[in-house]
Amino acid sequence: MALAPKFAGQALSSNASHTLELFLDYVCPFSKKQFDTFYHDVAPIVEQKYSDKLQVIFRQQIQPWHPSSTLVHEAAVAVLRTDASKFWPFSAALFDKQTDYFDVNVVNETRNQTYKRLAKLAAGVGLDESKIYSLLEISDKPGQDGSLNTGNQVTNDLKLLIKAGRLVGVPTNSTCNLSFLRRSL
Repeated sequence: MALAPKFAGQALSSNASHTLELFLDYVCPFSKKQFDTFYHDVAPIVEQKYSDKLQVIFRQQIQPWHPSSTLVHEAAVAVLRTDASKFWPFSAALFDKQTDYFDVNVVNETRNQTYKRLAKLAAGVGLDESKIYSLLEISDKPGQDGSLNTGNQVTNDLKLLIKAGRLVGVPTNSTCNLSFLRRSL
């Protein structure tokens, strides 16, 4: 499936004849294993030898049974909006700190407190912490039209990413599509 230009940072390489799509959730232990293996062991080989033949796309796959999944994926979208070249390094940092966003580590903080921690993590890969947080922050005031579910500055982009997975029928995370040959791990 084509990658919208505003999500170009999700592609490891471009202009290749084949595409490998990795559908991953930042708070899934199985996704972490897949990402770590790919990012540290496979990606360097792809970039060095096969970048003209294989495009790799990180497809964000939110799993609703992980309550913080939406929050961490929103942070990755904020990173894409701010500096797409930082998406993969931020993803690596987020997977490295994955357990910090598991249920027991977020249950007693507000959504905005979690966003502040995610913005700080983004600062660790060279992004402006306050800019990331400003894209994530949820207001405690109704919208101008009186709406109470206003979301944040990345909500609409996140909806598009979710629809991309649904469009190709991805059943769960840790799924790979290689030029539309799907394998769930």
